[in-house]
Amino acid sequence: GYEIEPGARLNGANLSGANLEDANLSGAWLNGANLQGANLVTSNLSDAILNGALLNGALLAGANLSGAILFGANLHGANLGVVDPDGARFYTNLNGAVLAGANLSGAVMEDVNLSDAILCGANLSGAILSGANLTNTNLIGANLSGAVMPDGAIHH
Repeated sequence: GYEIEPGARLNGANLSGANLEDANLSGAWLNGANLQGANLVTSNLSDAILNGALLNGALLAGANLSGAILFGANLHGANLGVVDPDGARFYTNLNGAVLAGANLSGAVMEDVNLSDAILCGANLSGAILSGANLTNTNLIGANLSGAVMPDGAIHH
C-alpha cells in the first residue's frame, strides 16, 4: 500500500471510500480529490487544501480541519459531528477554515467548532448545527434554509 504523509500532493486522487481514520494529512494538497464516503474520523487535515474536493457522505467526526481551505468543496451529507457507537463524543475543529461556496447541505455538524471560519455563499440548507460554535463566523450570503441552528431553532 501507499503511505500518505503530511504535506502529500494528492490533487485529483481517488480516495473514495478509503479508511483514513486517524491519518495525518496536515498541509496535504487534495484539490479536486474524490473523498466521497471516506472515513476521516479523528484525522488531521489542518492547513490542508481541498478546493473542489468531493467529500459527499464522508465521515469527518473529530477531524482537525483548522486552517484548511475548502473553496467549492462538496460536503453534501457529510458527517462532521456524531456520537460513536460507544457513546464517545467527537468534536470537529474547523476553526478559521475557509468553506466559501462549499456545499454543506444536509451535513451533520453537531458541536463543530466553526469559530472564525469563512462560509460566504456556502450552502448549509438542512444542515444540523446544534451546539456548533459560530463565534465570528462569516456567513454572508450563506443559504441556511431549514438548518438547525446552534440553539436548536430551525432557520427559515
